[in-house]
Amino acid sequence: MGLIYADLELVSAEDVALARKGYITKEQIKKENVTALVDSGAYMMCINEHIQNQLDLPVVDTMEADLADGTLQTMNVVGPLIINFKNRTTSCNAVVLPGESEVLLGAIPMEDMDVVLVPKLQTIDVNPKSKYMAKKKIK
Repeated sequence: MGLIYADLELVSAEDVALARKGYITKEQIKKENVTALVDSGAYMMCINEHIQNQLDLPVVDTMEADLADGTLQTMNVVGPLIINFKNRTTSCNAVVLPGESEVLLGAIPMEDMDVVLVPKLQTIDVNPKSKYMAKKKIK
């Protein structure tokens, strides 16, 4: 199986709230279209510093992260961030990777959007068992 990528729209949740309250127009909501590496081994959404700056996402926390090269690094967590994929959406915080690092779609936002891996096509798709609306277990 090769690498799996997904086309996502990332949106500043703070801007959506400001537009809802009439402080900015819908056209002023900051958005970025990205191609993310689907990484079911990562828990969280991971963006890079460029995307953080483009969406003007504030730091809400810091955390220690085990990186793929085995090093432990303290990283900023920003948010809230809205992720849109096809007819699915979720909101979450994101870990900020240095520079122009590759965007990673982790397991938590994938689970929340109820998407599945499609290895043959090297992509993800909405769960065929719940095509029109995400289904979640709450027990």
